[in-house]
Amino acid sequence: MTLPASAQGLGSRLPSDGERKTANTLRRLLATQSSEQTKLRVFDDARKESAEITLTPAISNLLMDLLRHIGRGDAVTLVPVTQMLTTQQAADILNVSRPYLVSLLERGEIAHITVGRHRRIKAEDLFAYKDVRDGTRSQALSDLAALDGEYL
Repeated sequence: MTLPASAQGLGSRLPSDGERKTANTLRRLLATQSSEQTKLRVFDDARKESAEITLTPAISNLLMDLLRHIGRGDAVTLVPVTQMLTTQQAADILNVSRPYLVSLLERGEIAHITVGRHRRIKAEDLFAYKDVRDGTRSQALSDLAALDGEYL
């Protein structure tokens, strides 16, 4: 089976059908919780005991996003914002070619450091660039939609 480059991004794998089903079930259960803090009870069969875990809203939202991607069958890799990425990893995250990413680095649009002959990008800087780029694209699309609406 051939996978798109975005699915192979950082060496992760696609979730199995069972993992997708489990992720969707857990996501639906978490979505029905209405309180400020969600409580989960986890049962350990080996020890015959359970533990209660309280999820804050931030953790609950992050978990919901993760489960949504797994439920759709997306390959998921968590990237700490302090992690240094290679140019290929950064290009995969932005869904652009590595040569195009290198041109962005050379123009100074994304901060980077050089280690020997290799460029490294801090994930935090890459995601900041991505947020600005996505905002600019969204605004351009809104402007085009408004112009289109004027001609109707």
